Amino acid sequence: MLGAIVGDIIGSRFEWNNIKSKDFPLFTKQSRFTDDTVMTVAVAKALLKWRKTGADLSEATVEAMQELGRLYPTACYGGMFSAWIVSSKPAPYHSFGNGAAMRVSPVAYAGKTLDEVKSLARTVTAVTHDHPEGIKGAEATAVAVFLARTGKTITEIREYIGQEYYRIDFTLDEIRPHYRFDVTCQGTVPQALQAFFESNGFEDAVRNAISLGGDSDTLAAICGAVAEAYYGIPDDIREKASAYLDERFMRIIAEFSTFFRSYIK
Repeated sequence: MLGAIVGDIIGSRFEWNNIKSKDFPLFTKQSRFTDDTVMTVAVAKALLKWRKTGADLSEATVEAMQELGRLYPTACYGGMFSAWIVSSKPAPYHSFGNGAAMRVSPVAYAGKTLDEVKSLARTVTAVTHDHPEGIKGAEATAVAVFLARTGKTITEIREYIGQEYYRIDFTLDEIRPHYRFDVTCQGTVPQALQAFFESNGFEDAVRNAISLGGDSDTLAAICGAVAEAYYGIPDDIREKASAYLDERFMRIIAEFSTFFRSYIK
């Protein structure tokens, strides 16, 4: 989960100022967390409540997303999601935006089996992004994270994603020159996963994702989530990224990590 947050923070300053290169400082004064981080933490909070108390997961997800969304109103949410956050009757709005995938990584640690992870991904996603492509993007991301954290190789993860979700028949070098901003799952998730597939470490994966341009923070969040599960996060990067987070976020992240580390054993 923290890998998604790290990717979001590193990619944040490039979202509206793309860079088509892997050569850039990871953290600067312009770096910050965005809606990707807020909603990833919200999903983690919902999963904690669900697993600890038996609460309905859909209801817990709506509650956590609205609560944190209202506490961080300037995190750059999309227009429809901004309205959903403050709605007294929040309902899914048939979205296939990449917000479905950017926030979903915690379910890969809350589920014990691949089938359970798929089910959890569908549940936390459908409260807003109930379009088939939104569900698909979130589920593919969660599955990739789960396969990575359970010891599958990059080749095995690529093959499973290709068979079940997306045919990824391009390289980063092939698409980088013409890839543009795309907020859909189908225009973001395959590219973010390819950034991981071509990587040789956590930092390299995040740099790959950002080098594509486009929706940089979300590409890096999705890629970073998988890369964390596969490589881990270097201590120096973890420490620098944590400095951008407040006490509330750090408390939820710590509680989630402690609880589910014990739960999934």
